[in-house]
Amino acid sequence: MRADIAHANAGRGQRECGVSAGVAWANVGPSNAERGVRADTARANAICSKGERGSGTVLALALGLVVMICMSGALMLAQAAAMAQRAATAADLAALAGADAARGLTAGDPCVVAGEAAARHGASLSACILRHGEIVDVRTELVRGAVFGTATGRSRAGPPP
Repeated sequence: MRADIAHANAGRGQRECGVSAGVAWANVGPSNAERGVRADTARANAICSKGERGSGTVLALALGLVVMICMSGALMLAQAAAMAQRAATAADLAALAGADAARGLTAGDPCVVAGEAAARHGASLSACILRHGEIVDVRTELVRGAVFGTATGRSRAGPPP
């Protein structure tokens, strides 16, 4: 009697997947028929899921690809922020060196001294303006290693007010 119920349930599960009940019964041995519905249902589910094999792998690969794209975008933004900070630091140090030269604390032309200080930090001096004799306004550019273009920095230095 349990074999008849198992046969009916296996046939119903197989029919939902598009397989006839006779094929399901042919795949079930006598020992499986004695076990009841579980063996037949497991076999019916195994046959039904054949069309979805590998879908988890594809989903995992797609998720991994999305994570890698997001991480590379975050790394590029972090690199741009670091380059902007380096350009700003080079501008600050160049302005301070130029202001020291303008006040006479070091020898040389303020803009030349500022350009040398910027070059020591990997930046180039794009503009240097001397205002009121002691205030130095500089702009620096850092081209090397920038993904999104040129990183720029601007700074002004002079005597205390």
